[in-house]
Formats: sequence, C-alpha cells, structure tokens
Amino acid sequence: MRKVAAAAFVSLDGVMQAPGGPEEDPTGGFTQGGWTVNYWDEPMGTFMGGIFSEPFDLLLGRKTYEIFAAHWPFMSADDPIAGSFNKVTKYVATSSDMPLTWANSVALRGDVAGGIAKLKQENGPTLLTQGSSGLLQTLLKHDLIDEFHLLTFPLLLGPGKRLFGQGAKPEALALISTSVSTTGVLMSVYQRTGAIQTGSFQMQEPSDAELARRERMKREG
Repeated sequence: MRKVAAAAFVSLDGVMQAPGGPEEDPTGGFTQGGWTVNYWDEPMGTFMGGIFSEPFDLLLGRKTYEIFAAHWPFMSADDPIAGSFNKVTKYVATSSDMPLTWANSVALRGDVAGGIAKLKQENGPTLLTQGSSGLLQTLLKHDLIDEFHLLTFPLLLGPGKRLFGQGAKPEALALISTSVSTTGVLMSVYQRTGAIQTGSFQMQEPSDAELARRERMKREG
C-alpha cells in the first residue's frame, strides 16, 4: 500500500502561494511571490534531499505540473533533483484534455480523489506532492494525506492560497522530527494519528461520592 506525503513551503500564517518567484502564481492579486528565496541555506537543502532520498512518484496539480514541466526537463542531467523528477511517474490532477508532454506523465481526470485512493491501494513508492494547493484541498477533504513535510518560514503573507484551507478537517498529528535552519525556517515532519482527543481545564463540580469521601475524612480526621 502506498502513502501520500505532502511537502510544502508555508508562511507562519499558512500561505503556500508562489514561493519560488513573482510570476509563479499571481492569482488573486498575490504580490509576494518569491518569498522563500532569501532564506535558503545548507540545512534546508539537506532536509529537501531527505524528502527525495526515498523512492517516490510525483502527485501534482495542473498548475504546478506546468511550472515543473517548463523547468526540470531542461536542467542538466547531473542535477540530482532534475534526474529524479524526470525519471519518476508524474500523476497529474487535471480537468483539461491538453496532452501532458513531460516524460512519464499520467493524467488523473474525473474522480481525482477516487483515482488517488486506488493508487494508494497499489504497491509502489510514496506519492509525493509538491505545491499544488488546489489538489491538496481535495486530498485533505478525503483524508488521503498520510504525512506532511513542512518548511515553515518566519514571515506573514496575509491573503493567499493556504495549505490548510477549505479542505482541512479536524485531525491529530504526531511530530516525527523537527529542526531549524540558520535563517529561522522550521523544518518538520508530521504523521496522522487519528481523531483529536479533547478535554477541559474548567473546574468540575465534585461528584456525590467525592463529597461523601471528603465529609468522611473530616469526621475521621
């Protein structure tokens, strides 16, 4: 059985839109594109290398796919990320009939959630998302994400596409690992653990049995 791992760059207020450049995704008038660029350092590279060190296939939304397809096939074959991305299978959630020209690309049309659920039942490598904020809402809505690899940047972006948007549902997570870059980026891995366990700090009225116990202790003491 395969798992789905969501890897994302997010701001402290949860925005993940256009981390790589001003023209990447200006949807909705977003003007802060490229907000991750000045934070990059060696520990972040190591964290990202760890994500790509295990076998994976890519699971992408159409917009992220188009950005990647315009970049990675034209990088040097010596680039380790380009080598991996060009080789692996790319599953692309799309409503378009336009052909997918990047090698080893497979379209997921129609019932995308159902298609991904079927992929998870197969044997194979992890299905790894990159970007793809719209697709992530579908995955969250249908409880299809098993693991989060998040790089949380020390800045606030305000309005923008969010990782935990309309598709998010109540869910408890376990922090598997965490570290901090030299630029203050928090790098964490979380896994789903099931339903949230609630409680209360409100003072509770003592039960009749407790009141009786206290009265007995007074008499005996």
